[in-house]
Amino acid sequence: MTVLLVTSRQGREGDAILELEWALEKVRVKGTDWGGVLLAETPLSREEVLQRLREFETQAIQRVVPLDRFVPARWEEIERAVLELAGEISGTFAVRARIRGNKRLSQGELEVKLGSLIVERYNLGVNLSDPDWTVVVEVLGKRAGIGLVRRGEVLRFEVKD
Repeated sequence: MTVLLVTSRQGREGDAILELEWALEKVRVKGTDWGGVLLAETPLSREEVLQRLREFETQAIQRVVPLDRFVPARWEEIERAVLELAGEISGTFAVRARIRGNKRLSQGELEVKLGSLIVERYNLGVNLSDPDWTVVVEVLGKRAGIGLVRRGEVLRFEVKD
């Protein structure tokens, strides 16, 4: 099962859902409380999903982020999940966080503290401009999606209005 956080322009969520259905065929997409932010689940492998989306000509999808797990959006839970996933990293890494609908967490604080914990525990190198791996933390209110993605696995598309 592959889980994706997908973004589109606000008001274009319906188009993004249709594009995901066309590109992936087997997919279940849910809206969130945030305009332009969708969650998609598919039985396809991460590799197949990314390949199909790279080859798909999108008009609505802006960004696709593979997620590995969801945890309650509390510091301890996020820290535990990130440290478990970070054990798979070989090479350099960066931590990238986005916070929506949660005033208790800070993007910069999450990135710095989690990065420091990973360096301390696994003795890995940090590369903020072109890391081999990115630890993605996507906070959506009371839940946080955590993803460990290789270089090139976060897809970004140029969408024209």
